[in-house]
Amino acid sequence: MRILKVLWNKYDKKKVADLPRVQFEGRIFIVQTEAEADKAVKYLLSQSLLGFDTESRPSFRVGEVHPVALLQVATHDTCFLFRLNRIDMPKSVLQLLGDKKVKKVALSWHDDIQRLQQRKKFKVGEFFDLQSHVGELGIEDMGLQKLYANVFGEKISKGKQLSNWEADVLTESQMRYAATDAWACVRLYEELERLKQTQDYILKEAEPKPEVQQEV
Repeated sequence: MRILKVLWNKYDKKKVADLPRVQFEGRIFIVQTEAEADKAVKYLLSQSLLGFDTESRPSFRVGEVHPVALLQVATHDTCFLFRLNRIDMPKSVLQLLGDKKVKKVALSWHDDIQRLQQRKKFKVGEFFDLQSHVGELGIEDMGLQKLYANVFGEKISKGKQLSNWEADVLTESQMRYAATDAWACVRLYEELERLKQTQDYILKEAEPKPEVQQEV
């Protein structure tokens, strides 16, 4: 019997809180020297699929913008956290970002590229931005948390999003949070590609919110 996955064009944000929590449980390596970056990039470029994301120190004042502090790159079971606030953008990292052979997946990557370019200009390689392709399945949500909840029925916590990514030492929860976002891109890409090929899904329309009428 063929089992179809149910997807929603728009996932109800209220339902996310009740979903089981998911996080990356694989190996995490902190990269904070150029030598470590060289070694990490050599390994990553030997892989077939990579997920990307970035983190920056949060800004709480109007007009205040901090440079990218962390570049996280994940495979199915391993994630490297490049502390750019320590090593900036060494040649090996630029080589990784400019690569055109390995499949690289991210979400809203155009914005991340702009922020990374503020550290150092570089030629951008081939990236698959999930936001540009989810519409092929009829999904309208663009945020990682709602998209992951829609596809997998699990919740990615955003609790550490506004933590200090330039701290001397990253906490275990910070590292897991950062790694999860990059790893989630890998999982989403594979599942969305599978669904496009097999058509093993049905798309349901979310009920429109009632319009609030105001007295004139």
